[in-house]
Amino acid sequence: MAQSIPDVATVVKDAKATFQKEFNQEANVVVFAPGRVNLIGEHIDYNDGFVMPMALPLVTVIVGTKIPGETSTVLTTNPDADPPRKTTIEMPNQNALVKTITPGPPKWSNYVKGVISNYHGGTPPAFNAVIHSTVPTGGGLSSSAAIEVATYTFLDALVGPNPIMPTDKALACQKAEHDYANVPCGIMDQFIAVMGKKDNALLIDCRNMTSTLLPMKDNNIVILVTNSNVKHELTGSEYSSRRTQCQQAALLLKKLSLRDATLEDIEYLKSINTAEDIVKRARHAVTEIKRTLDASEALKAGNYKKFGQLMVESHNSLRDDFEVSCPELDQLVELAMQVEGVLGSRMTGGGFGGCTVTMVKSASVDKVIDHVKKHYKGTPTFYISKPSEGAQVLSK
Repeated sequence: MAQSIPDVATVVKDAKATFQKEFNQEANVVVFAPGRVNLIGEHIDYNDGFVMPMALPLVTVIVGTKIPGETSTVLTTNPDADPPRKTTIEMPNQNALVKTITPGPPKWSNYVKGVISNYHGGTPPAFNAVIHSTVPTGGGLSSSAAIEVATYTFLDALVGPNPIMPTDKALACQKAEHDYANVPCGIMDQFIAVMGKKDNALLIDCRNMTSTLLPMKDNNIVILVTNSNVKHELTGSEYSSRRTQCQQAALLLKKLSLRDATLEDIEYLKSINTAEDIVKRARHAVTEIKRTLDASEALKAGNYKKFGQLMVESHNSLRDDFEVSCPELDQLVELAMQVEGVLGSRMTGGGFGGCTVTMVKSASVDKVIDHVKKHYKGTPTFYISKPSEGAQVLSK
């Protein structure tokens, strides 16, 4: 069985009940922002490439209300959050020269503090709020961007009309993660959380910060997200080393980034006896950028078979050239591809654990789940998804 995903209304109801119990008030501001899965285009955001995420029906909801004073109180219901799960935040004073908040424990609150400090819509008022989420923590489905974008959307609802561009909201949330969580993330997660649309994937140009909606409206096709429920160590150092290797390749080629490189450039790197690891990282970046653009054309044409083939090629490249997969992810992809009706499957996210994403015909999804559960050496979690909405204010 796939994990049941509660609809937004159910998540809101639970959050409001918690708010009433904790604060003895009615929550009159309600917002949400989604998690995401990346369909194709992995480890190329920092190479100025293209990525193609879609918003998930897994969401982070924030409910609350404006209060007098300058101290906000925020509660998270996330059982994985570090304690305390209820904390106070001293809001920036309207007359203060520097309207920032100092990061500090608990760690989960820094996502909220960072967004408040980077908010572009004026000085937000104090508030009480409850954060309630169905986005799993640590699964590579971007629970951090969901809380950041939900927080920004919540502040918008408190402050009132805000003419800022959606891209600037995403960039403010990205800066919050850089400065307050010390994670040098790309722009993909915040972009899709802000700008996701139902029945559409989003092609993001990470160099120009532009995006294009791509239709995914076929009711016979679903996206199966499978959480391996493993996470190997050293992912931080492995991530930074891959990023450095890509930069080294671009320097050797005298290019701004690997976005401008070609397969001929890969041959040139070989000819000057470049270290094999650097050649392999560059080859992944060059071929993955092309695969993502080809996948966008396949979606426009409704050619899901072609899209699935590109997903498998992407996984093979991430496994062999970028070397960020792991035995568990490889096994999940292999098992999925053994079932008739599966069009494509690949690891998604940073790698070394986390999730796979599989494009499958609706009629075959239960067969895939049964086959994986029977043969996978771990304990997987499944989410059956379709492209969902980005952040929204439900009431204010």
